Amino acid sequence: MAETALQSSFDTFVFDLDGTLLDTLDDLVVLTNDVLEEAGLPPRTRQQINSYVGNGALALIRQAVPERTPDEVTDRVHRRWMEAYDTYPNDLTHPYEGVRAMLAALREHGCKLGILSNKFDGGVQFIVKKCLDGTVDAVHGEGGPLNFPRKPDPAGLLATIEELGSTPERTVYVGDSPGDIHVARNAGCYAVGVSWGYHDPADFAAEGWEPDMLATDPAQITALVQE
Repeated sequence: MAETALQSSFDTFVFDLDGTLLDTLDDLVVLTNDVLEEAGLPPRTRQQINSYVGNGALALIRQAVPERTPDEVTDRVHRRWMEAYDTYPNDLTHPYEGVRAMLAALREHGCKLGILSNKFDGGVQFIVKKCLDGTVDAVHGEGGPLNFPRKPDPAGLLATIEELGSTPERTVYVGDSPGDIHVARNAGCYAVGVSWGYHDPADFAAEGWEPDMLATDPAQITALVQE
């Protein structure tokens, strides 16, 4: 794990969403099992659905449906999942402890804040407005008006950094998965992994994408800009 860079060099923080800022898993379990049941398919456990999260809704559904499910059925379940997402109350989703305080503290330090997720853009906009409205300056998911590709392609992160008026050298990207560290490396950002999300911290080393810093508390992220 690399040594922490100079604290004063960071003025921009971009975050993954699910498993990093928001605990969305319980709502994802309810929604996914509802659309599986609607299609006459067996449900998945919370642990299984947890393991499917991180690469977008289509990847989640492809893993959630039984093996050898016909493509047309998988596509239909995926379309239904997308349609149903913003009609669900999503009342089980909430920010992780300390996240709101961290975002507020970073703003007080004059930092620019963004979100870049592999969740489809409409779902990202919906859940951020519901749970974190007004806390960040730029919010993007996969696709959307700018057609951002899925991480670890760095195009979306680089565009978000430019939108925020910053540079990769001044940017920290924060996420809970090895893919988040991968995109940070691809974009040339400082990479922070978090221990409280959907991935075991051991996954970083196991997949060859160790962060520059592993945060076990959101306050450690704020400390990157504190003198």
